[in-house]
Parts: sequence; C-alpha cells; structure tokens
Amino acid sequence: MDDMGLPERSGGPVTRSRISRDLGALGLGDGDVVMFHTRMSAIGYVAGGPQTVIGALQDVVGARGTLMVTCGWNDAPPYDFVTWPQDRQDALRAEHPAYDPVLSEADHDNGRLPEALRRLPGAVRSRHPDVSFAALGAVAAELTADHPWDDPHGPGSPLARLVAHGGRVLLLGAPLDTMTLLHHAEALAEAPGKRFVDYEQPILVEGRRVWRRFHDIDSEHGAFDYSTVVPEGRDPFEVIVRDMLISGIGRRGVVGAADCHLFEAAEVVGFAIDWIESKLSGQGGGRGIRPPWSRRG
Repeated sequence: MDDMGLPERSGGPVTRSRISRDLGALGLGDGDVVMFHTRMSAIGYVAGGPQTVIGALQDVVGARGTLMVTCGWNDAPPYDFVTWPQDRQDALRAEHPAYDPVLSEADHDNGRLPEALRRLPGAVRSRHPDVSFAALGAVAAELTADHPWDDPHGPGSPLARLVAHGGRVLLLGAPLDTMTLLHHAEALAEAPGKRFVDYEQPILVEGRRVWRRFHDIDSEHGAFDYSTVVPEGRDPFEVIVRDMLISGIGRRGVVGAADCHLFEAAEVVGFAIDWIESKLSGQGGGRGIRPPWSRRG
C-alpha cells in the first residue's frame, strides 16, 4: 500500500496511545460495547496497522468492554448461481467449501479490521455464512450466539443484541453509508414494498457440508426503494445518517486525521425506523417497538 503523504497529513505517525486518547475525547469509554467501521487510510499512517487500532480500542473499552465488526464471507457463492447452466450449478454444489466461522475469510470489501479482529485469540464469530459478525470481549459470545438463519438482520441477530446491550456504533474514518446497523432498522421497519432475497449457501452441520436456503431483506440492493425520497446519486444510508446528525444524534471528533462519529445504537435504530416509515409510508412515530433510548448523554 502506498503510504506516501499519510504521516504528514496526520501530523506524524498515529500510534496506539494517540488513538486511545482521541477515542476517549470522542466519548468512548470503559465497559462500552461498540461496533466499529474503519477506513484506515483516513486515520493517516497508523504505526502497526490493524493491530494498533484494535489494541487502542481495547485499551479504551477495557476488560469489561466488547468490540464487534461485520464480517460476511469473502468467498460465498453468488446469489444467482442457481440461474447458471445445470452442469455449472452441479459442479459448484459438489465442491464449493462450506462456510467455516474459523477459517472463512471476512469480506474484503469490509476492510482489513474485521479479518484482523476475527483472527485474534478469544474472538468469536457468528454462524451465519452471509451475514456473519465477529466480536471480542466480555459479551462477545452473547452477541454472536445462535445467529438466526433467516432474517439475520432482525430480532435475535447480533445487531439486535448490540442494541439490547446498550451498544454503540463507531465510524472510525469510515463513510456514513457504512453503518451496518441500519439494516437492522430496515428489518424492523414497516413500510410498503419491502424487498427480500432467498439464496443458498453451504454450511457445516455436525461436520458435514450441507447446502441451506436462507431468507433475508435485500441488503445488497436495498430493502426498500428509496428513489422517491433520496436524491439521485446519493446513498440512502448516508442520507439517513446525515439527517440523524442534523437532529442532534451522534458525536463527532477526530482520531488521527480521520473525521469520526460515535452513536448510541438504540438511538440509531429508533431514528432510522421512524425515518423509513415516515418517508415511505407516513407511519412514523409511536409504534412502540423501537428499542429503549440509551441513557448516555
């Protein structure tokens, strides 16, 4: 990777202690349960790379805290392989390796940090092949256990448990549209035209490779058609998060050279459900199913 210019932009190398100080100033603290999304290049030249970032996060949340990332599966079979000629489908079904939470690489599109975290001693990863999450810390097992096979962004998912644990979301130099928690809001929102996908992937059942069918919201192309409420060329999640920030939800700060944001997970989900329902169907406000608001200031 070309790091030319990064030290100058970030005022020198970004060290573990510097990241820890900046995260503390942003509002992250001891005992926090935090899901984070990172763009390493935005931080500057990080001395030590992903392990430095993870170490700094651990320093701040401490032994009582927990870190969580979205992983996915980099080598998952494509959703549309069932439309291939039969001989090609048969070849894929016969030999495509099963998803293995320990061995299967995290989706490279999610950056370097998810793969680095899931490999650390003590980290645990959820069982869902397409929507896996990894966590490290005090409540890691509780966040990732028994990930629902169907509706994996909805009730009982690691995202739902993040909210239940009073969790937070940290965008560590990552764009606003990377906030995976908004898929949980989509799964819960009640608005016309919600879109779903069905697909097949191989998993391990008692050590045996089995192809299983899954059902989920369409997280790839959008669970809803936002074209009537989001300007052309804008990402719906980016628009929702910007509106969230305008409303006063979330904190902003700088870590290294990166513009960063810290949110309360319950506030994110509550705001996003109301946004989706009010914009798409006029149902927003007071449905009574939103998670309780966090008591953090």
